[in-house]
Amino acid sequence: MDNGESSSSTNNSSRPWESYNTVFTNAKAGMEGVDKEKVQRIVYEMSKGSKYFQNEERKDAHMKQKIDHMRDRCAKLSSSDLSNYQKVVDRRVLELEATRDLSRIWLHVDMDAFYAAVETLSDPSLKGKPMAVGGLSMISTANYEARKFGVRAAMPGFIARKLCPDLIFVPVDFTKYTRYSDLTRKVFGNYDPNFIAESLDEAYLDITDVCRERGLSGAEIAEELRSFVYSETGLTCSAGVAANRLLAKVCSDINKPNGQFVLQNDRSTVMTFISSLPVRKIGGIGKVTEHILKDALGIKTCEEMVQKGSLLYALFSQSSADFFLSVGLGLGGTDTPRVRSRKSISSERTFSATGDERLLYSKLAEIAEMLSQDMKKEGLTARTLTLKLKTASFEIRSRAVSLQRYTCSSDDILKHATKLLKAELPVSVRLIGLRMSQFLDEIRNSDPSQGTITKFIVQKDSSRQDLDDIESFDIDASNNEGGSLSFGSHETSYGHLKDVVEYEERSHIDSEEVITNQECMEKEERRQVLEGDALLIKHKECKPDTSHSMNDNPNAQNTEAVSVFPQTEPLFWVDGYKCVLCGIELPPSFVEERQEHSDFHLAQRLQNEESGSSSSTTPSKRRILGKEKANSKPKKQKPDQKDSSKYIPIHTFFTKSNQNSSNETQKK
Repeated sequence: MDNGESSSSTNNSSRPWESYNTVFTNAKAGMEGVDKEKVQRIVYEMSKGSKYFQNEERKDAHMKQKIDHMRDRCAKLSSSDLSNYQKVVDRRVLELEATRDLSRIWLHVDMDAFYAAVETLSDPSLKGKPMAVGGLSMISTANYEARKFGVRAAMPGFIARKLCPDLIFVPVDFTKYTRYSDLTRKVFGNYDPNFIAESLDEAYLDITDVCRERGLSGAEIAEELRSFVYSETGLTCSAGVAANRLLAKVCSDINKPNGQFVLQNDRSTVMTFISSLPVRKIGGIGKVTEHILKDALGIKTCEEMVQKGSLLYALFSQSSADFFLSVGLGLGGTDTPRVRSRKSISSERTFSATGDERLLYSKLAEIAEMLSQDMKKEGLTARTLTLKLKTASFEIRSRAVSLQRYTCSSDDILKHATKLLKAELPVSVRLIGLRMSQFLDEIRNSDPSQGTITKFIVQKDSSRQDLDDIESFDIDASNNEGGSLSFGSHETSYGHLKDVVEYEERSHIDSEEVITNQECMEKEERRQVLEGDALLIKHKECKPDTSHSMNDNPNAQNTEAVSVFPQTEPLFWVDGYKCVLCGIELPPSFVEERQEHSDFHLAQRLQNEESGSSSSTTPSKRRILGKEKANSKPKKQKPDQKDSSKYIPIHTFFTKSNQNSSNETQKK
């Protein structure tokens, strides 16, 4: 044992690149025959000592810490614990199996090396030569000739040039790529008008009806569609056909480039296919989750997720464990997702790290103009602006401001964005992004299926004026994509279970950045709470007679209603994910679910007030409870074990409040 450890230690010291985890060496279509050890060694040698290397080391340390913690927890599980969790797994397997739908036919289309293929189409002299779209700082896409050398997307160009000395660089041209993407989407629309565009170069299509109407198989439709895409664009694409979207995406990667793979809609065929599939092939499972599953639990294939389901349910949240179990059973989305209104619109650009303020302001002006044009094109106006920065050391910073009015003007965007950027200077930056959210249509045309308390509360124009008079505010947050800011939500085409896994993976990597600005986030939460209390008090003092107003003027709500809690959550979420009132856990990425949960508690409170029990559930008592939790020392990582002793259950809180009220009455 000691000799083995000593040998391993000696090997690591002489070959340090073997322990250097990097995304650049992961398998990707066209890289099957690559000498991965050679690539990993060159990436290690070229990266060592750089800011990127330091950032990767920090993330690697977080990942190893998580793995060690997971192993410790796993070792402490008794046979009785595992037996109980296995019962949970057995029950969930039956429940999930009941949801299996083999009646649909889904097609996933993925363009082959899209950006590179478009550039080759524009310049035929590039055909057959190793080429990458991007520059020495970063690569967006590499063609298949370059991938044979280990060159791939998201790799710094100077490393790619070391791997492939003859590599040709072509600058990015998004206008050109968007034009070709529109051509492909016209073809997709002929087969499924409600197709799901995952990005510029890939989409999901439900071809069930087309197959039935034309009497063709999924394979024939896929072949025909790929042929039409080529005739319309001159570009090739690959396709996957399966019973659900998760499997279809995996299938489209099997015979790349310019190929297709069909998985028959049969349970035994699906289970055989999924059994030996590496977990990393599944969308939503990235590098961090892959290493945790493999190194901590010994899970390498999808089949092992079911076999070790008891460990997954013991060590992960229920949502994540459900996702893993669904993957192991080959289950995925089969229904067409409900169309959601856009929550935000953004534009960002990456460039060589610089601290030149004049250059940064110039970049900011370009991005503001691009964002403004995109908003005007879609007829959008918004009032929340978020600035995103990625520093030279790869730290993510975000600042946001609520404007006094809705706008899409580039001048307005640049004016406020400049103030946000000025607050961060001096700083060396490699990425700038701007996002506008809280659209005007979100207030006027809210989703009718989204039941919120705002349907029942009507604010008069005077209240609207009070809201507009509130001063603009800045919020510091380290990573708006994974933080608790409700106005920075982003849409996904996958289900919420996949979002949980991606959120947890981001939280492991970026936990340090989140801690840096925790205090500012807590201040903003307290401000939101105070604002919410003020509005509730105003509502109680000037409660409108809705029965008369709605009858007298049925359009009153459309003209005067405003959200009492626009883009905020009137509850404290302990550690950013746990409801202080009932203990339910919801990640920050679950924006709509958190809003619904907040609305539930608020509606419950208003209902109690209407029935005369407001004395036992006063808002101030709950706010005090929330503040006590929010003022506690922030933790650097989300706790893995649920400690319910720290939180007062909502029924206990009501009981204590009633007892206190009774005691006060007796004293009087």
